[in-house]
Amino acid sequence: MFYLTEAEDYIRVEPKLFCLPTMQAIKTQLNETNVNHVDRELGYVVSVIDVLEVGEGIIISGDGAAYYKSRFKIVTWKPELQEVVPGKISEVTNFGAFMNLGVMQGMIHISQTMEDYVSFSSSNTLSGKSTKRVLKKGDSCLARIVAISYKGDIPKIGLTMRQPGLGKIEWIEEEKKKSKAAAKKLA
Repeated sequence: MFYLTEAEDYIRVEPKLFCLPTMQAIKTQLNETNVNHVDRELGYVVSVIDVLEVGEGIIISGDGAAYYKSRFKIVTWKPELQEVVPGKISEVTNFGAFMNLGVMQGMIHISQTMEDYVSFSSSNTLSGKSTKRVLKKGDSCLARIVAISYKGDIPKIGLTMRQPGLGKIEWIEEEKKKSKAAAKKLA
């Protein structure tokens, strides 16, 4: 889920940025040091939106940089358990598929791709035995986040598509049509 967060911190502005106006130097420094950074509490920092307030600069002996107490707004993306996320399949392997979530990548184990016996084919696709459904690179899907691990630099996100309303977009549309046809038949 995306969040707009207001934060306050001392920003270390490197000497190479002293030629810029202070607000611009701080925003540039924030972008260089924080964008694409992952914090367990905040999530993945997508962008620095604005610098709201800048205090007096402080110079520390032996350090050529200046430090400014600043308030700023950032956009972050933090995966939440049970959140439904859209994405595109970026890679298919013999153990599952990787889905690009826009900001990060999640992994769908082969057993979580569909309600069927699934096999990996030499054409880099996952195929359902009885349903004949095929999952390949580039497919748009909906998945649910079922696991998040913060070990390492980038969180590892586990996904499932084995729930009603989830899976490849074409499969979801197919199920909707079947439900409508069944409802008409009953009426």
